[in-house]
Amino acid sequence: MVEDTYRSISEPSEGLFKDNGSRFIALAYPVETEDEIKAILDTVRKKYHDARHHCYAYRLGLKGDRFRANDDGEPSSSAGRPILGQIDSMGLSDILVVVVRYFGGIKLGIPGLIRAYKTSTSDALESAVIVEKIAGKDFSIRFPYLSMNSVMKIVKDLGLVMKNQDFGVDCAMEVRVRLAQESSFMEKMSDVEGAEVKELL
Repeated sequence: MVEDTYRSISEPSEGLFKDNGSRFIALAYPVETEDEIKAILDTVRKKYHDARHHCYAYRLGLKGDRFRANDDGEPSSSAGRPILGQIDSMGLSDILVVVVRYFGGIKLGIPGLIRAYKTSTSDALESAVIVEKIAGKDFSIRFPYLSMNSVMKIVKDLGLVMKNQDFGVDCAMEVRVRLAQESSFMEKMSDVEGAEVKELL
């Protein structure tokens, strides 16, 4: 059986930590792509343009194998790593956490920085709504009108989520298939007369 569920957050959340005049504002976002991450980082940098640092970490995908930690000018591994550590300790993926730092004039030292980035991130994640996500792939299906009933039966039996549909002389639709159902879906579709299935990348 393919394990295809993982934990993420359903909506943005915020956390805060203060130490010796420095403020650390942690912003957690649900994300699925690196393009989304880039857009959010641009927005955060504009909104908090007067902050000294915008450090972040993210993890993406079912296995969480796409990730990054960025110190944005703080001493090496004193910001991005502690942020990522908090994401990992809660077993989350498809998540970005940006911590915005306003410098208070007193240096905190590396142990102080690690504690600040860790605590502010933890605060944001504790107030986040954790959800279980189902990993899947998107497929486009093209089929002749006469095969409509067979295709709709497969969609219904597997409980697939239908997206764009076009039912003309030639029919087309997009569906999301759970990883655990992929082989069953492909097998059933191969029996449908004239159906073409393509994975959408």
